Amino acid sequence: MKIQRAGSQPSAKGPSDWFTGTVRIDPLYGVEAPSDMAANIVTFEPGARTAWHIHPLGQTLIILSGRGLVQKDGGPIETMLPGDVVRFAPNEKHWHGASPDTAMSHIAIQEELDGKVVEWMEQVSDEQYSR
Repeated sequence: MKIQRAGSQPSAKGPSDWFTGTVRIDPLYGVEAPSDMAANIVTFEPGARTAWHIHPLGQTLIILSGRGLVQKDGGPIETMLPGDVVRFAPNEKHWHGASPDTAMSHIAIQEELDGKVVEWMEQVSDEQYSR
């Protein structure tokens, strides 16, 4: 058994190459063999969002608080609320973040493949976000 105490890992600011707006990443756990899974709590201030991205083995989001937005490439923007679970298929291009007026926090769970958990792409423009 291993207990990782809350607050034992420092919070990090979401890098501007990956995010628009103010984002905080709080690590929950990293990849530890034999598992390939890692998880973070990610908090988005109002209007903040990820860039477009894919995960080689998919991703699961569990919405903890607030009101979020999510979109897969070619699909409509959907609302996410506390308790919602969003699953992305492997290599499904998508973005997610807070609504324009409400912050949002989620747990993000993804698996590593060949040392990689995510491939970041272009930023989501204000026009794309406000549709």
